[in-house]
Amino acid sequence: MIQERTKIRVRYSETDQMGFVYYGNYATYLEVGRVDVMKKAGISYRKLEEEGIGLPVREMNIKYKQAALYDDEIEVITTIREMPDRFITFDYEIMRGDELLITASTTLFFMEKGSNRLTRMPQKMHDQLKPFFS
Repeated sequence: MIQERTKIRVRYSETDQMGFVYYGNYATYLEVGRVDVMKKAGISYRKLEEEGIGLPVREMNIKYKQAALYDDEIEVITTIREMPDRFITFDYEIMRGDELLITASTTLFFMEKGSNRLTRMPQKMHDQLKPFFS
């Protein structure tokens, strides 16, 4: 298992007229967490794309428990619980201090750019993730 914690300050532009984070902006927060957990493992989205691998989202699930508000400092806790193969699933919790705001998951798949075909995770990425799952 690999996990990373990312702190984000809610900006005014991310809120609606009631001061709540607009629901669609949580997808961006999840992406920030996803990129950070990959960086922790030494994996760069840019390098994957340069090597001809895309990672499109196949599925996203979010459960809203409480709203984040303008100027809140929130923490996105992103976890990869299982070693990926053709698909990689990220689990998330978004917290405000000790208060759980959101639980979510996204599943992405490894795609050969150009042909847009499903493929396996690159061996180099497997090698970089393996220590976290041993």
